[in-house]
Amino acid sequence: MSKLYLIPTPLGDYAPGEVLPAPVLELIPKIKLYFVEELRTARRFLSAAGLKGHIDELELHEINEHTSQQEIEQYASLLGTQDAGLISEAGLPAVADPGAQLVALAHRKGIEVVPQVGPSSLMLALMASGLNGQCFAFTGYLPAKKEERKAAVQNIEKTSARLSQTQIIIETPYRNDSLFEDMLSICRPTTRICIAADITLPDAFIKTATVAQWRKSRLQIGKRPCVFLLLGS
Repeated sequence: MSKLYLIPTPLGDYAPGEVLPAPVLELIPKIKLYFVEELRTARRFLSAAGLKGHIDELELHEINEHTSQQEIEQYASLLGTQDAGLISEAGLPAVADPGAQLVALAHRKGIEVVPQVGPSSLMLALMASGLNGQCFAFTGYLPAKKEERKAAVQNIEKTSARLSQTQIIIETPYRNDSLFEDMLSICRPTTRICIAADITLPDAFIKTATVAQWRKSRLQIGKRPCVFLLLGS
């Protein structure tokens, strides 16, 4: 019976062999059918992961935010014909990633789904935050409109304080500083916030402090991949 393998990728510009376990690197050349978030970067990753010179032998299909549900349903005819791999842009597939729809399709078809070990920016940030690692929730992206975003931050802080639950948030890089400013303007001084940017990269920045402490430092995050973690008091 064929399987759908969930293939992780490095979070930064690393050679796959520097980050991914040997079993994952051994698996990649054996798969000829891939579903990827972006064709160009997927080809570059697969080439570096052992398929250099053989990319044209692969069957690649895109699945991203522009892929319609109808197109995804059409992939059903491909699943089950041979082993397939799912690759996202960075980190683990199907987590805050449109590839989750393909995984759901595989389950509906009775295809075995096999996740592979690799880096997760969310878990790495939680590990390094010093916040509650036993009770946490991934909130994902907050609303883009400022007033709606502020209301969401307020609700998240209340939930976090009530449950003693770490809230994990991600944002489009160009809105990082706007979200951070909203958090500092709304949250209680004793609420703790962790900023985890460029995780695993040479210029990684990971720091946890209270809102009162952050207000004194006024960090500029900039346009880089960042995970926000919040624990209300």
